[in-house]
Amino acid sequence: MEKTLSFRVADAMPEDVGQGYIRIDTAEMDELEVIIGDIVEIQGRKTTVAKIVPCFSQFKNQNLAQIESIIRENAGVGIDERITIRKAVRQPAQTVILSPLDVTIDFSDAQDLKHLERVLTGLPFLTGDRIKVNLAGARSQYFTVIGTAPKGPVVVNAGTKIKVTKADGGEDRSFRASYEDVGGLDKELQRVREMVELPLKYPEIFRQLGVDAPRGVLLYGPPGTGKTLMARAVASETNATFMHVNGPEIINKFYGESEARIREIFETAQRRAPAIIFIDEIDAIAPRRTDVIGDVEKRVVAQLLALMDGLKNRGQVIVIGATNVPDMVDPALRRPGRFDRELSINPPDRVGRLRILKIHIRSMRVDASVNLEKLSQMTHGFVGADIAILCKEAGMNAVRRLLPQIDFTAGINEADLDKLNITMDDFYAAFREVEPTATREFFSDRPNLKWEQVGGMADIKENLKTMIELPLQHPELFKESQNNMPKGFMLTGRPGTGKTLLVKALAGSSEAHFIAVDAATLNSRWFGEAEKGLRLIFKRAKQIAPCILFFDEIDALAPVRAVTDRNGTDRLVSQLLLELDSLMDSAHVIVIAATNRPDMVDPALMRPGRFDFILELPLPGKTERREIFKIHTEKMNLADDIDFNGLTQATEGAAGSDIEAICKHASLSAMKRFVSQSQSLAALSGAYKVLGEDFSSGLRQVLKK
Repeated sequence: MEKTLSFRVADAMPEDVGQGYIRIDTAEMDELEVIIGDIVEIQGRKTTVAKIVPCFSQFKNQNLAQIESIIRENAGVGIDERITIRKAVRQPAQTVILSPLDVTIDFSDAQDLKHLERVLTGLPFLTGDRIKVNLAGARSQYFTVIGTAPKGPVVVNAGTKIKVTKADGGEDRSFRASYEDVGGLDKELQRVREMVELPLKYPEIFRQLGVDAPRGVLLYGPPGTGKTLMARAVASETNATFMHVNGPEIINKFYGESEARIREIFETAQRRAPAIIFIDEIDAIAPRRTDVIGDVEKRVVAQLLALMDGLKNRGQVIVIGATNVPDMVDPALRRPGRFDRELSINPPDRVGRLRILKIHIRSMRVDASVNLEKLSQMTHGFVGADIAILCKEAGMNAVRRLLPQIDFTAGINEADLDKLNITMDDFYAAFREVEPTATREFFSDRPNLKWEQVGGMADIKENLKTMIELPLQHPELFKESQNNMPKGFMLTGRPGTGKTLLVKALAGSSEAHFIAVDAATLNSRWFGEAEKGLRLIFKRAKQIAPCILFFDEIDALAPVRAVTDRNGTDRLVSQLLLELDSLMDSAHVIVIAATNRPDMVDPALMRPGRFDFILELPLPGKTERREIFKIHTEKMNLADDIDFNGLTQATEGAAGSDIEAICKHASLSAMKRFVSQSQSLAALSGAYKVLGEDFSSGLRQVLKK
């Protein structure tokens, strides 16, 4: 008698999708008497087969079987349901007959069939199974296995003949998504499943408890975080009817037509229950009635309210709304009984970004040089849609790089296709093209300055590294020591001492996002607009954390408050104080301000708890000035007569920016001399040198010496 074991179903790892794997604990593999790569029979409501591999250490001793969505569909089970597994006889397939589910596909081309054979090699099947194939340059295609020789569980190998019949019935599966397609939103997905999947699949549980199932869920968050994808995944996994409603499609110019359209959608959903009505951009059809002038929007909102909690029971119909601006949605919709739950879908953290990267590259040909860990660290503030476009752009860079090497006159052969690989350099190039959604409207960059490019100030650099880099890179240390992260730093000092340069080097070395804010960006003639803009900047900084917020010339933004506020700056100062006070330790947002007039800054900002540390940048000493000269002349072609000791003596009392200006003037003076002597560019490398007299000229122009 063959041994059988029972398991609870869990979703698969992103890298397992399309591999035909089932992962279980090694102890249970021994109990079933199977080894890695054996074929097992999975019994749910239906029967299917899969290849067995061991699970990762974090899933051990949990009685879990990890299988992807297409295997779950073939077994007729969902996540958290039970399956039984037993060892099956492995038979090499001689012939497999497939029927495409999409009527628009034609597999008469020999190259398509060859690709299909290559993709399916090693996968186990049973007659009646559905399979998903990622075809080159197209979306995923689904097939039904309508026959195999021999019968029973078979494994496709190099000698298997694949036959594709004509599609006998069309089934649109283009909208289908699975839980394995959603990355970085595990907690949010779990909550949506509890609210949506359980009432649709097991309504008897709620009837037995005498509790009403949730009626609606409102998903809100920045664009591209995966709100629509999450709704599609839940609908696909529950086998519910999915009705996608775009907000603007509802509105009609004829009186009463808009309301009739909404009623029709709800009636159709009730007839085809269990169903999910997904209203995308719900703020377009249900705005705040106090803010809109038009009569149509008010009637549409009233109709939607009546349908969501009317006298007539909705049955097994759940409404999911999605919006980027929840404050714009009518408050009457956001009460329990209509949208019972509201879920914030935020940009993913580093672990979430790594999972999303794995999802997007699983169908791409990537080189061994691609380091996903490094990419996940570099993509602070990227949402799922940004990571998707980053991967596409990396693919396009690979195409641009390899296109000139392919001879199209002879036709593209296998050898040319084998050259097509996406490397880490392609991803680095894509970074220059792709800007994260969350920071697009602000001046934000990834500074490439390092500490080595800042001369002098050794003590201050060490202080900043300890107080800022340490909390950002090792937050667990602060958590363990029960120490609060510092919130704000103020850099003071005379102009040119390197305040802005220091902050950019800090952002570059810590790999945090960097948002620079100036008074001109915020100030507005409209009452309340500047405060609203400041609130939005802090909100975005929290979303893309870890982040450094830099307020340059803060004396212009937060001057000392007067008795009478004529310019509205007092309100802006008050808002800044509130935002600094509301910054939680867990936000990973550090605020840095710079000013050369600390006496002009409002005293309320200067207390500990807001700007915890006030660091004054002194003028550079002799050793530091020499170091700054070395940094700025590093790439110059210098003559032998340059006296750095004399230059450092001559620049007593000069700031770092003055020394940089002297070096630039010296370089320009050398260029002018070279051009005036009319030397050919061929002699450029040997003849073009910056002389001591050029530096003397620079000293005279900058320091008037």
